[in-house]
Amino acid sequence: MMSRSYTNLLDLASGNFPVMGREKERKRFPRVMTVPGNIAELDDDQANSVTSENPSSVAGDRIIIVANLLPLKAKRRPDNKGWSFSYNEDSLLLRVKDGLPEDMEVLYVGSLPVDVDPIEQDDVANYLLEKFRCVPAFLPPNLLAKYYHGFCKKQLWPLFHYMLPFSADHGGRFDRSMWEAYVSANKLFSQKVIEVLNPEDDFVWIHDYHLMVLPTFLRRRFVRLRMGFFLHSPFPSSELYRSLPVREEILKALLNCDLIGFHTFDYARHFLSCCSRMLGLEYQSKRGYIGLEYYGRTVGIKIMPVGIHMGHIESVMRQADKELKLEELKRQFEGKTVFLGVDDMDIFKGINLKLLAMEHMLKQHPYWQGKAVLVQIANPARGKGIDLEEIQDEIEESCKRINKEFGRPGYEPVILIHRPLTISDRMAYYSVAECVVVTAVRDGMNLTPYEYIVCRQGVSGAETGSDLSGPKKSMLVVSEFIGCSPSLSGAIRVNPWNVESTAEAMNEAISMAESEKELRHEKHYRYVSTHDVAFWSRSFLQDMERTCADHFRKRCWGIGLGFGFRVVALDPNFRKLSIDDIVAAYCRAKSRTILLDYDGTLMPQNLIIKTPSAQVLSLLNRLCGDPKNLVFMVSGRGRDSLSKWFLPCKRLGLAAEHGYFLRWPQIEEWETYGQSSEFGWMQIAEPVMKSYTEATDGSGIERKESALVWHYQDADPGFGFSQAKEMLDHLESVLANEPVAVKSGQFIVEVKPQASGVSKGIVAEKIFTSMTEKEKQADFVLCIGDDRSDEDMFEIIGTAVSRRILSYNTEIFACTVGQKPSKAKYYLDDSSDVIAMLESLAEATDSPSSSDGEADSSPRRVGSISSFI
Repeated sequence: MMSRSYTNLLDLASGNFPVMGREKERKRFPRVMTVPGNIAELDDDQANSVTSENPSSVAGDRIIIVANLLPLKAKRRPDNKGWSFSYNEDSLLLRVKDGLPEDMEVLYVGSLPVDVDPIEQDDVANYLLEKFRCVPAFLPPNLLAKYYHGFCKKQLWPLFHYMLPFSADHGGRFDRSMWEAYVSANKLFSQKVIEVLNPEDDFVWIHDYHLMVLPTFLRRRFVRLRMGFFLHSPFPSSELYRSLPVREEILKALLNCDLIGFHTFDYARHFLSCCSRMLGLEYQSKRGYIGLEYYGRTVGIKIMPVGIHMGHIESVMRQADKELKLEELKRQFEGKTVFLGVDDMDIFKGINLKLLAMEHMLKQHPYWQGKAVLVQIANPARGKGIDLEEIQDEIEESCKRINKEFGRPGYEPVILIHRPLTISDRMAYYSVAECVVVTAVRDGMNLTPYEYIVCRQGVSGAETGSDLSGPKKSMLVVSEFIGCSPSLSGAIRVNPWNVESTAEAMNEAISMAESEKELRHEKHYRYVSTHDVAFWSRSFLQDMERTCADHFRKRCWGIGLGFGFRVVALDPNFRKLSIDDIVAAYCRAKSRTILLDYDGTLMPQNLIIKTPSAQVLSLLNRLCGDPKNLVFMVSGRGRDSLSKWFLPCKRLGLAAEHGYFLRWPQIEEWETYGQSSEFGWMQIAEPVMKSYTEATDGSGIERKESALVWHYQDADPGFGFSQAKEMLDHLESVLANEPVAVKSGQFIVEVKPQASGVSKGIVAEKIFTSMTEKEKQADFVLCIGDDRSDEDMFEIIGTAVSRRILSYNTEIFACTVGQKPSKAKYYLDDSSDVIAMLESLAEATDSPSSSDGEADSSPRRVGSISSFI
């Protein structure tokens, strides 16, 4: 039975979040609910930051772990009255708490592996919360079918394992109803989290691809919530991921987390590439940490492969030893060399490729016929996977063929175990195996090699074959396409699609010298034993704490509808420029200086036509027409372009090429401020730039009088950045003895003279100094820009008062375009905001009260509360 808060979920899936009226009194829930509540009223409220208005009921931190499945086993009682529950000791999430502080409370939120009748759900929920600290999310069967077996298993799982839906039979085509079910299920999980959440004290750690849009639902309610996400599957390359119709919705939802974790750098690199190509976000690495700047928040990227639970594995080994299973297997395989494969019955595990490699090895190395055995344990499939029956038939056919060709009485080269094994039985097989072979064509992590290494080490105190006597050795043949491969440097890595090379690797593994096997085992065991699941969870929590450290220092608020929702986080001293404040200050002023950048400020970066519009020219003429105003266009453009474009604006001052050339208002001649007049270096630099331009589609060269600029904003982002980095090194090398500077910027590489007197900041200083000398010192300064070169102006303005080129009474508005780290104190969102603000100033200029100085001169606090709007 679904609660009434689900009536609008189809709208949510389409990106239309409901807007409901605000409650008279906000409802609050206790830290841990003892009775499952209907949170429909709370859920439909608008996104709000929950801070001191909702005080913590219990001091201390707590972590809520959210996953598709709770770490529980469930079975119906023999009398069919009620359920029997127990912890699932094999669950990775159950072991996460071993790496957390001892006093940290752990709660689990997830679904159950069984269908509980709605009549029993309240009782089951109470019992699980009290006895197991688990909060169950009950998914209706029809929702579960479309959410898990549908969108998760037929669309996300194949795509994340590099399978595109070229036909309806191979990877399900995108089904909007399945996506809506996925959103609905994630919304249900969010409700369960909110029931027990204390947003000031709690950490929330979300796991895996089943819940990738859950962060948006939680962030929408609690903008300062400390939240992390870990993906246990691979993340595909951008070429594949961008085929997903809801690609941006999922990316933006993940970016509502504070920390996003991946097993390997490859998976993280693919995610970062998707963010770059689809959302225009670039990552930065600082002191070993990778972060994405997203609307003022730094979203951390964590690369840390998960480990195993050493204590659990060793205890299971002791149990297997007591059951004498190991002794039984030793007798069964006496005189044989055992290869072992342990895989789920899944199309991505490459089981048949392993069988083909075994067959090839026996053909190419007849010595092993009658001696080498491959034991393949095929665990039951976890879900209703694609082409499962076809794969199963293919595997069984290969086994029959190999056994028929190479088998003999008392010898079967391939033993297929297609039934569930207890973990103790599995550990016994590990202990007798000479080599474990993993040929998955794509797998997120795969902990089979880790478990094998620990089993081959043995345990102390064992009664029979699992003790520590004798040298320890193990060998691994692993696919290069699985997550654990990079951490196992002593393993033989193979491309599983190359059956011949895999066969040779298997032969090499069992033919290797014993001393070499021991050394490789020792190296692997040292890594696996120190990088266990406790180390993984502890490291993730520490990084989440570090990433969230600034949460309560910054001003945060949510903006956007649907899955476009995001949180804007800004420094308390960095605020949006208030139109009312600047207009009031403008009207009070008697001497004004206005410094404007062009590209990205008055002209949007994404427009192909860069000439100013009639609106911009008219606006500039109105501002320049006020005798109290000195208006300058300070640009990186060449003087010819600026002279031509702004010919109608006679009263406008122009600074070209970042101040190399300067033209004062109503004066035709340009002044040159660069100290260098030797440009022979251009003949060296230009051929280098041309060679990179020819090799980089979408790039081009801009030749200025004082500089050469290579642009690559229209090139492939990844390739353009790589080429720019290479070009920078190349130019620095060939121009080492020339009086020039080579610099990189936003989609540019620029070569210009090493002239100390050329920058936008120097232009601002010259203008302020000139006005002071003429006894017209500015009492109002507006400076707007959007890129790194404009930061020079903001820096000069910041020190101008102390250097006495501006008065202490000067009202200063240094403003950057876009919400990003800046030396400016104000920001406007985009070029349209800049135009609207300048229009307001122009209207004030046109009004008689402004010209006569009769405007309201009552003191107004610049940057007051209206600046936050």
